[in-house]
Parts: sequence; C-alpha cells; structure tokens
Amino acid sequence: MIHAFPKQHIVAAAFIGTLLIIILALSPSTEVNATRIPIQIELPSESKSPDTTSDQAVLSDTPAENTKAPEQVTENWHTFKIKSGDTLSNLFSKAGYNDKIMYDVLFSAKENKVLSKIYPGEHISFLNEQDQLKSIKLIRSPLESLLFSKNEQGKYSHSILTREPDIHISYSEGIIDSSLFLAGQKAGLSESQIMELANIFGWDIDFILDIREGDKFNLIYEELHLDGDKYKNGRILAANFTNRSKKFSAVLYEEENGDANYYSPEGESMRKAFIRTPVDFARISSHFNLRRKHPILHKIRAHKGTDYAASYGTPIKATGDGKIINARNKGGYGRTVIIQHGNKISTLYAHLSKYARGIKEGRRVKQGQIIGYIGSSGLASGPHLHYEFRVNGVHKNPLKVKLPDAAPIPKAQLARFKLHTNKYLAQLTTFSESYQLAANP
Repeated sequence: MIHAFPKQHIVAAAFIGTLLIIILALSPSTEVNATRIPIQIELPSESKSPDTTSDQAVLSDTPAENTKAPEQVTENWHTFKIKSGDTLSNLFSKAGYNDKIMYDVLFSAKENKVLSKIYPGEHISFLNEQDQLKSIKLIRSPLESLLFSKNEQGKYSHSILTREPDIHISYSEGIIDSSLFLAGQKAGLSESQIMELANIFGWDIDFILDIREGDKFNLIYEELHLDGDKYKNGRILAANFTNRSKKFSAVLYEEENGDANYYSPEGESMRKAFIRTPVDFARISSHFNLRRKHPILHKIRAHKGTDYAASYGTPIKATGDGKIINARNKGGYGRTVIIQHGNKISTLYAHLSKYARGIKEGRRVKQGQIIGYIGSSGLASGPHLHYEFRVNGVHKNPLKVKLPDAAPIPKAQLARFKLHTNKYLAQLTTFSESYQLAANP
C-alpha cells in the first residue's frame, strides 16, 4: 500500500538523503561493517525524553512549578557531590548549617521530604544570603533539579527545575561477524542501546542460540543535546534486524495515555506475554533434559529447566508480568523466586546470589524487571541461573514452549498508529537507501 506523506516531510527526506550521499561519498572508506550518522532534525511534539533505568522519586502530590534550570551555578552557590555514605545531615554540616535548619527545610511542606532521598552521583547546592540559608538545590541530572527556596513566611517552598534537550536523529547499521555486542559497538551504539535493540527483537530472536555471522541490523534513534553538546542517547524509534535471512521490523508507538511500546509496521506487538530468556547474553550450560545426570549428586535426575551460565552478580529478569509467590531459600534450588502469571503459568528462578531490592512475596513485578542476581546458592557447581517454565504445574522446555502474544493495536486505533509511525519508518528507509547508494556508487 502506498502512503501519502506531507510535503514538508518529503522535502526534508530528500534534503537529508542528498546530504548523506555527499557526506558518505567523502568518507575515507566505504568498506565497513557498521556506521553511525547523526542528523539534526526537529521531531514532532509527541516525542519525549528517553526511557531510562535511573530511579525517579515521586516529587510531589501537587503540581509543582516548571521552570528552566539556570545554565550554571553562580558563585554564591556552594555545591557538593553526593558520595556513597553521605547523609543529608552531614551535607548540611559541610555547608555550615545545623540539623535544626535541615529540619526547617524538610518540614516546611510535606513534599519537601523528597530532599532526604539522595543518591550517590547527584549534586546538592546551598545558597547563602545575609548569613541565612536562602535556597537548596538538589541536582538529580542535567535535565532535572529540585529547588527549595525560603519565602516571606520563613518557610521553604518546593519547585522543579527542568530543561528540555534538543533532539537529533541518528542512524546506525551493522553486520555481525562475531557478536551483536561487538557489532553494536562498531556502529557507535552504547551498551544500553545494544541491550534495548536485543530487548525489542528478543521475543522473536534468541540472541544466545539464533545469532549467525552475516546477520545485520539498522536503526534510527534519538540523540539528546544540551547547550550544543551531546548529553545522552534517547529512544530507538525504528529498527530492522535480519536473522538467518529473515527480516524483522519494529517501530515505536506512543498511545494517547503516554504508554509507548514497539510494534511491527502492521501493528502487531513485538512483545510476547513472556520473553524467551531471563538473562541477557548468557551461555546455556544445561538444557531441559529428563534423563540428565546431576553434576553434584552424580545420578540420573530430570533437569526440568534451562541453566544459564554467567558471571556472579549478573542481573536476572522476570520473563513476564506476575505476582511473586516465593522469594526464599528452597532446598537444593538455594535462593529462589517463583512468579505466578495468571492462573496457568508460573516461572522459577533458582541459585540466586541475592534478591533485587523490593522483591518480596506478594509483590507484583513487570516483564523485564530485575528480580535478583546470578549466584551459586543451593546445589550448584558454579554461578548460574536455573530457570523453569510451568503450565498448569507441568514443566515445559523454556526454549521450545509456544509463548502467547501480547495484544496488537486495536482496529479502531490503526489509523492513528499508521499516522504516527509511518514517518519513522520512512526516515529509516531514507537513511538506509542513502547509505547504500553512497557505499555502492
């Protein structure tokens, strides 16, 4: 089906394509396996800042003031980098203020208690005017700070300072000759981007077993810039991955409620109700085998799961949404997590070194959430994860069991879906074709 694009999109695409051809034609060599091309382009208003893994505190139950953060801290501010072991009390003390002043700030308003939630790597600044503490600024990131300012009543009010980054679009592509990780690095992708690329296609491709030399990928993604300099990479907007000559495509779609997920160009969800593997880029050390000889007990004992060998402390992910029904030692399994997914399916994760923060029985977890870390607790010959998948209490081979799909885009929303995703797919195609033309004149 041929889709009509707005004239300004066509003009922009043609200009970018021409620019790419010129740039690439002047490159020293076109015989490369990976490339990265940054393009500055204005994104539509629905684009937002990237998903990140950093912890975000709840700042306030009431709307807070949104203002642009100052470009730099003035000379009147005294700034301290928060280190491991620092407390709010000793930071106030370093700045010359006692605990009474600290409590005055914290208890001026209910939402001010968020100031006590400090993390290593953040910065805290104090502004003194006329021998009085005028303001405190907790700098969470280059994009967000919390400001506590003394008002005329002597109380400290809370506001949020935010900065909006400039969004550029970058293009990368690569060919795998040894591993996705190395090919991604050659293409200029960060570790988190490589992991995200694997997560997007991880329901269709087993990145432990299925990857072959000659597999290839290309993608467009956001680059976030502050004051003209790159701050960090943002979201992947659209991507292709060719595995064993079969091509998979994915595009980011943001719903009206703000939820964003990846779909095929036809509106089918890229995610399944379960991801195939709970550990990224691990090695399978033992397959599902009902006649396996136990490595410690040295007798035939059915191995009703899959073992993933990885270094001690490697994160383990929940393979599906569900409720934790076990988070304790379980005999030869050692430290174990069992998650119930609806009425029929449960998954088990054994030999953990420790549980992730907040993992307790009765808690609900989301697919991909870190639930623990690889270890060798229980009857284990070395650090690894033992993973089981059960349907109605019956063990199934985690690598072969058919995984249920997540819901596709409803038919009533397909028009909106096409409107918002076609531009990303068109940009990906334009960049890819321009690169191929320049590489093969």
